[in-house]
Amino acid sequence: MNNIVVSGYYGSKNAGDEAMLAAMLEVFTELDPKTKFTVISANPEDTKKRHGVDSIGWLDILAIIKTLKKSDLLLSGGGSLLQNVTSGRSLYYYLGILFLAKLLNTPVMLYAQGIGPVYGWLPRKLMKWICSRAKYITIRDAGSLSELKQLKVTKPAIKVTADPVLAIHPVAIDIGRKILAANKVLLTKPIIGICPREWRGLKHYKLTLAALADKINENFAAQIVFIPMQFPEDVKVSGKIASYMKTKPIILNDEYTTGELLSLTGNMDMLISIRLHALIFAGVMGVPMIGLSYDPKIDRFLNSIGEKAVNTLEDADVDKILHEFTQKWRNKDEFKAMNKNRLAQLRKDAYSNAETALSLLIKK
Repeated sequence: MNNIVVSGYYGSKNAGDEAMLAAMLEVFTELDPKTKFTVISANPEDTKKRHGVDSIGWLDILAIIKTLKKSDLLLSGGGSLLQNVTSGRSLYYYLGILFLAKLLNTPVMLYAQGIGPVYGWLPRKLMKWICSRAKYITIRDAGSLSELKQLKVTKPAIKVTADPVLAIHPVAIDIGRKILAANKVLLTKPIIGICPREWRGLKHYKLTLAALADKINENFAAQIVFIPMQFPEDVKVSGKIASYMKTKPIILNDEYTTGELLSLTGNMDMLISIRLHALIFAGVMGVPMIGLSYDPKIDRFLNSIGEKAVNTLEDADVDKILHEFTQKWRNKDEFKAMNKNRLAQLRKDAYSNAETALSLLIKK
């Protein structure tokens, strides 16, 4: 039996990261059901309950050392762990886990990582030294490859794949329909999902989304539903946006599982999102999407499926987003077909992350 440790932003009630872990475990179970996982988590009990795997605390250094000693491989990822834009301290933490594994002679694979941006001479120097000592690196987009080249990371082997969530199977929409009905969403009228997030206390994009939601409600007789990807933070920011609206949206005020969020997304006629994994959920469930960018990872994903972010949060413009919405609304079937074809290859690429990890175990 192979023992794998997974390091990532797990146990923090972020639906995108929990979906990544769920997708990783789903693919590994299909390929090798006997593989045993231990996940480093901010909330080990929640991770055990949610994913059915062993879990240890992210600050329990003794437990991490003990687990790494008896493990065959450390997977670092997925997600944008190795960057210092959203947090300066977290980069040092994740690099520290990689360094610890190196000291204990535990092989390391960067698993579908989103790399960068990394600012500062010391963080960049540490990135180069530690990443160069991994056993294998898979990254989820071409932008991450450019970052590694700028960091002068030339070894080990590096492969561009795709975000792990793209390997997850679509789900039935029944559960989502029940959740929507319980929140008094009419299933007989168009439903537009909005997945917001707080970003640096900016107000402009919130006003833009509020005005946009009012116009969509007026022009397309559509219901606006705010979907939280990080609970309860996204509920709070949804409330702020709703307070600027003239019409009354529906705010889903609960914490949902990966399956429930996928099912909810599948019931949307269109999804407007700042959250990366909400956009990926839309892709998995065949729903047309509009992305607003606050981070290069949004642009990189949209570019990978032949689309681009309409605006950044700083320059969000109601008329420009509404124009994009109208174009996609009129050609929904065409956009669904295009995204389906593009995502088919990305799904294979996402699946290959686990295949690569298992091949490392065979070679050890």
